[in-house]
Amino acid sequence: MKWSEISIHTTNEAIEPISYILHESGASGVVIEDPFELTKEREDQFGEIYQLNPDDYPEEGVMVKAYLPVNSFLGETVEAIKESINNLIIYDIDLGKNKVTISEVHEEEWATAWKKYYNPVKISEKFTIVPTWEIYEPVSSDELIIELDPGMAFGTGTHPTTVLCIQALERIVRPGDRVIDVGTGSGVLSIAAAMLGAEDVRAYDLDEVAVTSAKLNIKLNKVSKTVSISQNNLLDGVEENSADVIVANILAEVILRFTDDVARIVKPGGVFIASGIIQPKKDQVKEALIASGFEITETNLMEDWVALIAKRI
Repeated sequence: MKWSEISIHTTNEAIEPISYILHESGASGVVIEDPFELTKEREDQFGEIYQLNPDDYPEEGVMVKAYLPVNSFLGETVEAIKESINNLIIYDIDLGKNKVTISEVHEEEWATAWKKYYNPVKISEKFTIVPTWEIYEPVSSDELIIELDPGMAFGTGTHPTTVLCIQALERIVRPGDRVIDVGTGSGVLSIAAAMLGAEDVRAYDLDEVAVTSAKLNIKLNKVSKTVSISQNNLLDGVEENSADVIVANILAEVILRFTDDVARIVKPGGVFIASGIIQPKKDQVKEALIASGFEITETNLMEDWVALIAKRI
């Protein structure tokens, strides 16, 4: 089968919403080429393998690439993608150059090429993310290994927003906790919560493909008895005071829509971990959380991203 590679030259701020647009348009895989990766300092004792070619990266901004099957609807799909990306300006998202290019690749080339960007990475004191096709030996007895196959759902577990969430979960989740993961994607946050001893984890995602991918990863990591996954719009229909911890790694614009629901569902004294927030939106999200009855206890930063930890008063 022939595939078309759509490449968008944009900014770090626009990575998440553009990835979502591509995913919703039927993209079978998303690759992020960020020149920051070329200079990023990494420790080498955890088994990571990095052989990055500078020629694969733009001099400025980032490239977001996705793969669409070549068919009679390709032209219409590409135009719809361009329109959706341009509409992000409404949300004050900086699109940078916003240059879109199309090229053709063969399936076997795409199937192996994107995997070179995804290797074992230790992302916190306890957790290491390992792709299913890599062989990795733990370096300590208390290391927690999450195996992931992103499949068609974006979310490899190594994006700064996800790392911030997992690091927060590691500090906050206690054995016996009830956790809700809103917008689960690949399921990585639910897996982490289960491995940390949560008694019950409920994961929700509106996208059917993400739900399918998350279910496979849950089974792969042997936490199916703890984690349940279902298709749902944010927290619609979830009962009150039913969670000790709620975590959401989604866009700031979406978080702003359901802070009252989070306050209704998390127990008094419970915690909301909100990530996927770009720095210019940080104060707006803080204000919404405070208005919904939360106290902001931590503001954590990584690159251009923010994760807020809020306690229900």
